[in-house]
Parts: sequence; C-alpha cells; structure tokens
Amino acid sequence: MDRLLLIISTFCFLFGFAYTMHALGARVYRHSPLNFFAILTGFAFQSAFLYLRGQRLGRCPLSNLFEVLIFLSWSMVLLYLLTGPTYRLSLMGAFTSPLVFFLQIAALLLVPWLDLPSRAKLTHNTWLELHAALSIIAYGAFALACVAGVMYLAQERQLKSHNLHSIFYHLPPIRDLGVANRRLLLAGFALLSVGLGAGFAIGEIQSQWIKILWSSGVWLLYAGLLVAIFLHKVSGRRVAWLSACAFLVVLSTLWGLHFIADSPQP
Repeated sequence: MDRLLLIISTFCFLFGFAYTMHALGARVYRHSPLNFFAILTGFAFQSAFLYLRGQRLGRCPLSNLFEVLIFLSWSMVLLYLLTGPTYRLSLMGAFTSPLVFFLQIAALLLVPWLDLPSRAKLTHNTWLELHAALSIIAYGAFALACVAGVMYLAQERQLKSHNLHSIFYHLPPIRDLGVANRRLLLAGFALLSVGLGAGFAIGEIQSQWIKILWSSGVWLLYAGLLVAIFLHKVSGRRVAWLSACAFLVVLSTLWGLHFIADSPQP
C-alpha cells in the first residue's frame, strides 16, 4: 500500500511538471487551478505514505536515503503550501513540481527499494529524531529558496532582454521574489539551528563527529550567506545564484550521510 501511495504521489507531481513544460514550450502560460490541485493531491499521498512508513517503523521515517528524499520532497511541498499564497508565489508551484518529481524519481529509481530495518536496529532517541526531522525540513526551506532564486533570475533575464513572454506577467514582482528568497533562507537557517542544537543534545558527539561536522558546515554556509545579505554585501542577483548553488551542494552530499538506523544504510 505504501508503494502505491508514493507512486500515485509521483504521478501527481509529474502532471504538474508536464503542465509546466507545456506552458514553457508553448511560451503561453495560463494560470490554472489544476497545477495547485495536483500538488495538493500529491502532498496528501506523500503524507499518507510517510504516516504508514512511520507506523511500520515505530518512529520518524528517516532511516535511509530513500526516506530522506521523500521527506525532503514532502517538506518542500508543505512549506510551499504554507508560504506560497502568503507571498503571492502561486506560480512557484509550477517551478516546485519538477524538483519534487525528480527527487521522488531519484528515490524510486536510483535508490534500491530498501526493506524496512527491524525496530531492534533503530536507535530510539527523541533528540535524534528531532534533529533529523528539523534538519530535513530546513533543507526543504533551502530548496524553496533555490526555486525562488531561479524565478528571480528568470524574471531578471526577461526584464534585461526586453523579450517578455506571457509567463512573465504571472511571475511575482522581482522585489517580492527577493524578499521571499531571503525569508525562506532565514526560516531554513532558524530550523537548522534548532535541529543542530538537538543534535548536540543527543550526546556521544565523538561517535557522531562526521554528522555534527557536516551539519555545522551547512550551518556556517548559510550563516555566511545571511550575514552577507543583511550587511548588503551581495546583490539580489547574487543572492539568487548563491541560494541555488548552496542547495545543490547540500543536495549532492545527502548520499554520504548516516541516518537514524544504527546499521549504515545505502
């Protein structure tokens, strides 16, 4: 049942991705509630999958890379549903769907379907679960900041080229994209800070030094970016580029992390 839920969810985001590609290819974008409905439906099936997975594990489903990719996708969609309407970023869903779709395809195709680890092999530690969950939700915020950065760059390119396509008129003002980008970075940084604090509360820092070192490195990366932003050391265009690049760095190294399971998982 959980496999079926995940596959249906992936097809929902595929629909959103296909709609986006059609609109961009035809250079005619028409606002449609279908894309939002597809995202909302995909989120519902994601949530059901994670709930069933968590019930079978008896804990938060973050025991291997497969589950982390799905949890990251779920976090992105959750944050989009919470923040998109607030910042008039309805079109962000059209840019979010492809990224979520590719993350879930990577989970299904590039990562072998792993059997559930036995409950005896899982470390039951509340601080560990809090650390892992908040860190991944923070990465979801950074992913949306990446999406906002891409939208910012697309908007800026059209403004500079004076070759405006119909999709331009549906993009939020470039200033709003810059504000949303900064706030998503700040929200992700705050969540990551709490998650890192929970990581230190786990104890056994010596045995977890690789994970702590990596989390600290990500924290310093985004701390440096936020300091540069608030000191006005970087332009909006560079913030957009740095947001995208920073998230790609984080995403490319997820495979090297050890997760909740005691025994290392692929």
